[in-house]
Amino acid sequence: QVQLVESGGGLVQAGGSLRLSCAASGRTFSNYAMGWFRQAPGKEREFVGAINRSGGSTYYADSVKGRFTISRDNALNMVYLQMNSLKTEDTAVYYCAASQRRTYASANRNDYDYWGQGTQVTVAS
Repeated sequence: QVQLVESGGGLVQAGGSLRLSCAASGRTFSNYAMGWFRQAPGKEREFVGAINRSGGSTYYADSVKGRFTISRDNALNMVYLQMNSLKTEDTAVYYCAASQRRTYASANRNDYDYWGQGTQVTVAS
């Protein structure tokens, strides 16, 4: 089992940047592909981006491609989401997730076995 704790959320003006972090503890972090998802009020949880076990491959939702970047540090058991050029529609609770069953960067939330508690990101106009 792995425990995930997100941090770095907050309030930012449109056009600004935030960097989310997700700290993992428990089993060998490099055995997990990692993903970021978000959920806005009244909406379903949606895929943001993912990274494979080694960190050599990433995959993004079209809505964030070119603005968001995922990275990981397996030595530190950390995964990051750098968010630039933020828009008001990026406002949501952001969740970090870990997949043991997949080696690649999966967009399918059903592939993820463990989830963090989420961190709120609010983008003001």
